[in-house]
Amino acid sequence: MTADPAVERRLARRSPVLFRLFALYLRWYVGRRFHAVRLSRTGVPHVPAGPVIVYSNHPSWWDPTLYILLCDMLFHGRAGYGPMDQVALGKYGLLERMGVFGVAQNDRRGGVQFLRTCTAALARPGGMLWITAEGAFTDPRVRPVTLRPGLAHLARHIPGATIIPLAIDYPFWNESRPEALLRFGEPLYSGREGSVADWTARLEFALTDTMDTLAAESVTRNPALFTPLLHGMAGVGGLYDLWRRLCAAAIGRRFDPSHGGEG
Repeated sequence: MTADPAVERRLARRSPVLFRLFALYLRWYVGRRFHAVRLSRTGVPHVPAGPVIVYSNHPSWWDPTLYILLCDMLFHGRAGYGPMDQVALGKYGLLERMGVFGVAQNDRRGGVQFLRTCTAALARPGGMLWITAEGAFTDPRVRPVTLRPGLAHLARHIPGATIIPLAIDYPFWNESRPEALLRFGEPLYSGREGSVADWTARLEFALTDTMDTLAAESVTRNPALFTPLLHGMAGVGGLYDLWRRLCAAAIGRRFDPSHGGEG
């Protein structure tokens, strides 16, 4: 596809400076609402030079927030972009400055727009895509995992791209705030071999396997299986934790607000 000036103008709205500042703000914001953000100790797969696509399940509206954090913390030098429903993006205009671009849903023209914009984003230096491939909020326990066909079309269209599945879950463990758990799967590599249906099946299998493995880690409630990317807040907060803090101070003991602590 030839370059589309409208697409280039849309992508040019991304501001690296604002992206960095927003990512720093999100570290505080997410830390106020989660006990921790944890990455499975399998870590980040090796990513060769060239275009990169990370696709995930879509359990919550928090997912794009985690995309920004992960891009900033784990993929230095990469310029992250991602599609979002055009109507929904109209409510969050700031996200366009973060590299988010609108796509019309359930429309053939939207499919062409998706492919054209994603291709242009990946052609940029350090271009990287983050895609909620299920296309709608879906509980992470739902099986089978079903992906929209756009990602499979993209995998066949972009040569030499590294495609990485990402599983996301937000379980409550032992604290009043949830955990944000993440796991990257084994990468796939794009190519024209195989049909769209073949690619869809491969992508669904890889994501399902990654989600199942993350679920098995999650049910252990064992933080040792994860690397903490961000520590958030523990305890109940409010008057209850204030009383616990005063009681701990009265007997000269360090206050630990966590549910399993002595505070």
